[in-house]
Amino acid sequence: MNDQIVEVNISEWDTPSTQEQLITDLESGKVIHFTNLEFPISEIEQKYFTSEIRDKKSRNISLSVSGDIKGVVKNNEAESNLTKMLVRYRNHSHLLVNSILPCYKDHLHLAQTSFRPNQIVTRNQSWRADDKRLHVDAFPSRPNYGERILRVFINVNPHNVPRVWRIGEPFEAIVERFLCDTKPYSAWQAKILNAFDITKSLRSKYDHLMLQLHDSMKRNLSYQSNCPQITVEFPTGSVWICFSDQTSHAAMSGQFMMEQTFHLPTANQYNPNTSPLAILSRHMGRQLI
Repeated sequence: MNDQIVEVNISEWDTPSTQEQLITDLESGKVIHFTNLEFPISEIEQKYFTSEIRDKKSRNISLSVSGDIKGVVKNNEAESNLTKMLVRYRNHSHLLVNSILPCYKDHLHLAQTSFRPNQIVTRNQSWRADDKRLHVDAFPSRPNYGERILRVFINVNPHNVPRVWRIGEPFEAIVERFLCDTKPYSAWQAKILNAFDITKSLRSKYDHLMLQLHDSMKRNLSYQSNCPQITVEFPTGSVWICFSDQTSHAAMSGQFMMEQTFHLPTANQYNPNTSPLAILSRHMGRQLI
């Protein structure tokens, strides 16, 4: 299981250091940990590193693709400064991904950037929303038709508190374990969900299966305790990336993290056959999109 995390020692976000093995590791669901990247935080920005800066109605502070910030308590100065910080992190993340994964460059779709100022341990959530449970990302209201979810994380904790994750077994093993428990896809149910705006588009067979895998993993407490897994501490300053729709992960503790999401069409991977869409299609014996 220790091979589920791969450490890379580069010191520049914009470093042409494409390595075939790194690409293979990422597209097989491993976590790539960059141990020597720096992202300076200014004194002005550091004063907003408090859980009180988050609007209690929002789970995180997020910056949309268009530059609108949400989740900050009503404070124009805080919104302005946090927007600048998140834009800077977005740009750094883009540089990193473009430099180590050049074939993705013209195909990535930018998604939201987030700042997560709250302590994970004290979050009180339902089992389905509890990210302290191992899961692969799938979202009930946002079908993605197999598009990959690539995420760049950084621990910016000013008190040198690590971000602690659990990383679980490979996606293929998850499919082999839980696919037999999934319910058949219902086209009429997908149409009803879309008609009532419960989903932002028609839920596909692929999205239906991914949601059930996500829920089956989180619901099964025996699996959470006993499946193959490792615990990893990401120190302050650590940057790590993974395909979160493929990498089984759980965030156990830590506070103050930023995250950048990108979406990538499966066809534009280096090896599309490693994608969750391809793996599920093989196991089901038919195309899911």
